[in-house]
Amino acid sequence: MRNILFTLLLAVSVHAADIQVYFSPKGGCTEAVVENLNKATNRVLVQAYSFTSVPIARALVDAQKRGVKVQAILDKSQRKEHYTEADFLLHAGVPTYIDAKHAIAHNKIMVIDSRTILTGSFNFTKAAEENNAENLLVIEDVALAKKYSDNWQKHLAHSGKYEGQEMRHRN
Repeated sequence: MRNILFTLLLAVSVHAADIQVYFSPKGGCTEAVVENLNKATNRVLVQAYSFTSVPIARALVDAQKRGVKVQAILDKSQRKEHYTEADFLLHAGVPTYIDAKHAIAHNKIMVIDSRTILTGSFNFTKAAEENNAENLLVIEDVALAKKYSDNWQKHLAHSGKYEGQEMRHRN
């Protein structure tokens, strides 16, 4: 009887997160990101090391246009890259920040509606989808999403507002 009660308590206290996994090259990572962004209704938090994917940038801007609060923190390398979507986001009204505190801000995450986490080695780039061996996890878990959101907020606290490449070139 004791074992049955213990097993029942364990079963009730442990919840299984809904997890999907994608692999590149050409394994549907970009499509999974876009699909999840298209379902966003409230908020999207982004942290990205490299961000050059046009479909992902468009999905973020489309979410912003639908009234979803979108914010992005990018690595300082995005200030120097010639082909980056940071300016696209900025010009579309998406608050965009640069995390220059770390040698590399290597996070690659999105938290959607405080419940869905997209994470893995997958950079938000065309090369990541078409050429690289990378992975993407899509995890539905409110408690884990809170931990990622809290970490995102810590990075936002030391990040600076991105002003765009053309602003930098004028100085």
